[in-house]
Amino acid sequence: MAAELQDLYAFLSVVQAGGFREAARSGSDSASRLSEAVRRLETRLGMRLLHRTTRSVSPTEAGARLAERLAPALAEVEASLDVVNHFRDRPAGTLRLNVPANVARTVLPPIVTPFLKRYPEIRLEVIVEDSLVDLLAANCDAGIRYDERLEQDMIALPIGPRTQRMITAAAPDYLEAHGRPEHPRDLLQHACMRGQFSGGAIPAWEFERDGEIVRIDPPGPLQVRLGAAFDLAVQAAIDGLGIIHLFEDWLRPHIDSGALVPVLEPWWQSFSGPYLYYSGRRHLPSPLRAFVDFIRET
Repeated sequence: MAAELQDLYAFLSVVQAGGFREAARSGSDSASRLSEAVRRLETRLGMRLLHRTTRSVSPTEAGARLAERLAPALAEVEASLDVVNHFRDRPAGTLRLNVPANVARTVLPPIVTPFLKRYPEIRLEVIVEDSLVDLLAANCDAGIRYDERLEQDMIALPIGPRTQRMITAAAPDYLEAHGRPEHPRDLLQHACMRGQFSGGAIPAWEFERDGEIVRIDPPGPLQVRLGAAFDLAVQAAIDGLGIIHLFEDWLRPHIDSGALVPVLEPWWQSFSGPYLYYSGRRHLPSPLRAFVDFIRET
């Protein structure tokens, strides 16, 4: 029974990672051992669960249905086993958080180190995704998102700064060569560094002043996926390629150093900070309970 359970875990990890090598990089098994486990499972069930080519691995219809049911079921198995952690002196185990790139960059750093120092037997895994995900299907214990993107059946707990801003900035050399925009619509005549969601949507830039909200879709020479790739856009703005619009915490060090200069400050829009969210429908694993208590305390 234990071997069969391990094969199910192996299959689910391959589906969630999108391939054997990708699953091996994020786990403790090699790609060949994962492949053997999936092959055993397929033999036991008498059907193919994965389409395999030299370039990709994807679930068959039967495999997709199995993975959909397995994710919450195996999460419940882990939660059930975790009950024994209540008998430990200190919480132990793995905590998996799903967060957007800005949270990983600016919200978690002052939290992670003191938390892990307090609970040395907890292992933290941070998965960075900017799209909203099904936590159970993604095999994550909790996520961090902004209020307008929270799922309704989740428990939400404030985490990090309670107010944040999107700000706009450019290099001094760029402004000297192209002039300073005085109104958000002036950006339509400027080069702008744009971001794109993983689904393909390009979010408009939004500004607000005295109750007036202005949304624009400015042109630009560089477009990057929202997330870690925004470091490329920031560097391009520093190098004088154009204007950037991003979280204040991300750009503030470059403004303080003088590499970037604020523009359109009266129009900078504030919004509420992020929330830690998790399902209230099941027993909380002890690593998640420890993290929730730590956030409430700090």
